[in-house]
Amino acid sequence: MNSVLAIVMAGGAGDRLQPLTRARSKGAVPFGGKFRLIDFTLSNCINSGLRRIFVLTQYLSESLNRHIQEGWAISSAGLGDYIYSLPAQQKLGAGWYRGTADAVRQNLDVVMKEDVEDILILSGDHIYKMDYRQFVAYHKMKRAAVTVSATRTSKEQASRKLGALQIDQDRRLIGFEEKPEQPNTMPDDPKSVLASMGVYIFNKNVLLQALRGGEDDFGKQVIPGMMGKSHDVFVYDYVKENKIQDYEINVRDGIREKVFVDKTRDSSYWKDVGSIDSYYETSMELVSVDPVFSLYGERWSFRTYQRPMPPTKCILGGVISESLVCDGCIVSGGTVNMSILSPNVVVEKNARVEQSIVFDDVIIEPGAQVRRAIIDKDSRIRAGALLGYDLEADKRRGYAVSERGMVVVPKGTDVARS
Repeated sequence: MNSVLAIVMAGGAGDRLQPLTRARSKGAVPFGGKFRLIDFTLSNCINSGLRRIFVLTQYLSESLNRHIQEGWAISSAGLGDYIYSLPAQQKLGAGWYRGTADAVRQNLDVVMKEDVEDILILSGDHIYKMDYRQFVAYHKMKRAAVTVSATRTSKEQASRKLGALQIDQDRRLIGFEEKPEQPNTMPDDPKSVLASMGVYIFNKNVLLQALRGGEDDFGKQVIPGMMGKSHDVFVYDYVKENKIQDYEINVRDGIREKVFVDKTRDSSYWKDVGSIDSYYETSMELVSVDPVFSLYGERWSFRTYQRPMPPTKCILGGVISESLVCDGCIVSGGTVNMSILSPNVVVEKNARVEQSIVFDDVIIEPGAQVRRAIIDKDSRIRAGALLGYDLEADKRRGYAVSERGMVVVPKGTDVARS
């Protein structure tokens, strides 16, 4: 993979994830207890043998830059291994990045220095496992100028959220609508849409030509403008082509064993967690007994920055069930059920946390009751407080409530007893 340069788009403001993105960029939003959203794309790169990576940042990027510096220090410039953050610098005038294509255009001075054949363009805020080596091999087999990775999704999920693709019998791209309200469905499946994953690979020279115009976005303008012209644009079937083989540790009847797992579901899983409800639902899938997307593979592991924390302890009659609990947590006489606790969370006597996501360094005092909530870092839920039980009361107190009834508590909030 030395002939490929990866560019990760991590400059999005993430407006639909407010208030989680009030103080951080979308790629820096915590996920799965100990990770950040960007960790999944970066881990895919490292697991695929891609070790030349630029991360393009823009909005509220301080915590993301620090996370990459502390958790992803693979740099060895002499050996060609690096992950560099490239903030928006107004290189081509007074404007910031206007879109994905413009972000790359504003950094062509850096890209041009790299001796590579292909440029892999990735989003830094999706949850999936993908072996980019297979994607690159398909791109080269087709001798494509550009290849777009696509997955099947429902019409409802694609509407106004994802790019909808149309292909011919050779999988050549013949139609690309970016986030249409009524996306075209697939001929063989009228309930499904072939949706762009925001994963593209360009021949380097083709990319340089494409960026000579004034188009700002790959999905909206650049790639649709290349169809039917002198360039061959193909579509990669992520569900059929992407194959991740892995081992997991199973414990059955008290016996611990290393088992090869059929990863068909895992290999075809892809989620855009662009809204509070999709973020919550995707997170809760991790808690199930047999999650569709597993964090426990040995070969396809996920890397992140890990704070030096002591082990979690559950004491004084505390109960933890059906939950993910990270290092440093103390459940002292409280109950945690079907929830995700990030590092250094304290749940005190008679407190209850149910179907919730709790970020780092949150204290839940005695008798507090939390249900179907997302609590951002450094918050304190005071003794006896109720959260998620009366949504109208939660709204009156100024907390965001999603369409599906998730209460979101901003970073550093003191939630008093109502």
